[in-house]
Amino acid sequence: METIIILALVFVFVAMRLYSVLGRRTGHEQPIAKPVEAQPKPAPVARSSADLPSQPISAEPAIDARANEGIRAIVAADPNFDVTAFLGGAQAAYRMILEAFWKGDQEELGRLTDDGVREDFAEAIRQREEAGEVLDNRLISIERAVIERARLDGQMASITVRFDADIAAITRDAEGNVVAGSLSDAVPTHDVWTFSRHVRADDPNWILIETDEAA
Repeated sequence: METIIILALVFVFVAMRLYSVLGRRTGHEQPIAKPVEAQPKPAPVARSSADLPSQPISAEPAIDARANEGIRAIVAADPNFDVTAFLGGAQAAYRMILEAFWKGDQEELGRLTDDGVREDFAEAIRQREEAGEVLDNRLISIERAVIERARLDGQMASITVRFDADIAAITRDAEGNVVAGSLSDAVPTHDVWTFSRHVRADDPNWILIETDEAA
């Protein structure tokens, strides 16, 4: 219970600092390299369903059936893990990472992503700055956040979340002229981000390790 309270406080603290998160997808300004393909993918959990606890999984549509076994494995390794708290934090991270990228805040990105994702964001920011372009994007809403996959590889947990969101995007040149996009029309965006955390770590925060566009 104490760990859950600490997690909640951390999420509130992080949300107050920036509020909005992860590698391939960055909005609707201009295409950038998709960072995830260079990332090593966590190995699948070598467990059978018989080895997992019979703890019930939430009936909420926020968890895809394919993720149930992985969620059970994570809960078995970390009984304080809370799906609702995780999804709340993932949505806050989604917003924070996107906003940090749009603003070119590499320091904030470094706190929320692993090295591979951070480097890809940094390269996209560098290219944007060289072109003299500025993003004026807005995350209008996150319509849905669903855990699609989950796994435990040793002590490393990874959870993949699909975000269905509406983003208003506009790109301006150095003089402030609009060169692409529109803030009057929100564009549906579908991203798949993977977060990871060592289940025995004192730090309760999950780090973004992979991003992709939803199929």
